[in-house]
Amino acid sequence: MGTEIERKFLVKGEFRHLAIKKVNIKQTYLSIDPDKTIRVRTAGRKAFLTIKSKPHGISIARGEWEIQIPMADAVEIMKICLPGKIEKTRHMVPQGKHIFEVDVFHDKNEGLVIAEIELGSESEKFEKPDWLGDEVTGKSEYYNANLIK
Repeated sequence: MGTEIERKFLVKGEFRHLAIKKVNIKQTYLSIDPDKTIRVRTAGRKAFLTIKSKPHGISIARGEWEIQIPMADAVEIMKICLPGKIEKTRHMVPQGKHIFEVDVFHDKNEGLVIAEIELGSESEKFEKPDWLGDEVTGKSEYYNANLIK
């Protein structure tokens, strides 16, 4: 089983000049069940099917399985997904020994900017850049699956 330990933050300052890469992302969901989400994502020229479990107890760790799939399959699967979609531009921003993934949302979520950092453990320390705002880890209104509504 894959495990994701991720913390999320709102963004309060400018970060784009620090990005080393950016990619346009579209994603839709097959399931947004409280116990699991199943999404289809296109990111640039690649496509993925991802399954995520809910966090374990009071932990922020959760199961995550991501499988690369053919782009043509992703396009077809997206046609049968639940209504709504997420469109965003992801900026990869290095900070210390980590990389923040900063998502600038478009369409219905225009104006929302969220930074995520994946950690090796819940207690792992990391450098917080000046442009990082309030932490929103665990706040369900900031889960991508809820942003399609």
